[in-house]
Amino acid sequence: MQRAVRGALSIAAVVTVVCLSPTPAIAQPAAPPSPTNASDALKQYQDLSTQAEKAAEDWLAAQNDLTTKQAELDKATADLAKSKDTETKAHALEEQFRGKVDALAAASFQGARFNNLSALLSGGSQQDFLDRASALAILASGNREALDTFTGAVDTAAAARTSAADAQRRSQEAKAAAEQLANQITAAKADLEVRKTAAQDLYKKLSGKEKADLAGPADHGVYLAEAGAAQSAVQKALDQVGKMYSWGAAGPNTFDCSGLVMYAYNAAGVGLPHSSRAQYTYGKSVAYGQWVSGDLLFFGSSAGSIHHVAIYIGNGKIVHASTSGQPVKVVPVTSGGSDYYGAKRIVG
Repeated sequence: MQRAVRGALSIAAVVTVVCLSPTPAIAQPAAPPSPTNASDALKQYQDLSTQAEKAAEDWLAAQNDLTTKQAELDKATADLAKSKDTETKAHALEEQFRGKVDALAAASFQGARFNNLSALLSGGSQQDFLDRASALAILASGNREALDTFTGAVDTAAAARTSAADAQRRSQEAKAAAEQLANQITAAKADLEVRKTAAQDLYKKLSGKEKADLAGPADHGVYLAEAGAAQSAVQKALDQVGKMYSWGAAGPNTFDCSGLVMYAYNAAGVGLPHSSRAQYTYGKSVAYGQWVSGDLLFFGSSAGSIHHVAIYIGNGKIVHASTSGQPVKVVPVTSGGSDYYGAKRIVG
């Protein structure tokens, strides 16, 4: 979630990368090499913090994907139950009319004729013909209704079987995907904890000046939002300026980058997930530099590796929760990161 750290960092293997597999092997990180000066210490911390932020984003993204897959599984399960119920009722309707349809078929096979000519030939008078024709018309109508109902029930049962098979397939696929994501969440969470610990340990060793340098200067400008959901979100985010960053936090006292965005937009009546990658799937794309207040700016090398999001507030500035040790603050767009990926307009 934090912008990429500029410059090469000369630290040894601090954390063993955890592969997202069903049985991840989590290794404890080696102690960071002793910094030779204050600048090195700060750079090492920034690198460790960036690693933790990306691990946190992997964890949040996997959780969001699991929620989606669970919804797909729930829908497939409901569709399966509905299809089976429809098939059962259709079979019952088949059996209800099968006898009548079978009798009609047998009568037709044996030469019975349900028409006015049959009534005329067998009737003794004009009135007798009318009476017989009327009775035959009612009989024919009833037979047509029985045949149509029976045929419809057969077709419905067949369609229900096809629908049930599709729902069963979707259910199995969603269940398998959910199980895989659950494993990924476990591994990503363990990876995050390892990296957080390494970063927090080093942060404690920073001097007061280094911590102040990390937080950076405060922007005391006044930014007034206009009317509308996007502007309400901007104002809500600005109201959080000064509150500290925390991995995986979404307010009200601490935030990570996507947590701040979610908190601000939810307060404006627009629901967003707690994941910068998931947030990128919302809204419409905005060309570079064509941003308006309320647009979301994303950082990463691809849609699948987005690790940071900020809210544009106008005049070339953003408000964001950047990294551990820093508060929510207003900075120039260029301070969001060197790997700008794209922007989305959520409303408007």
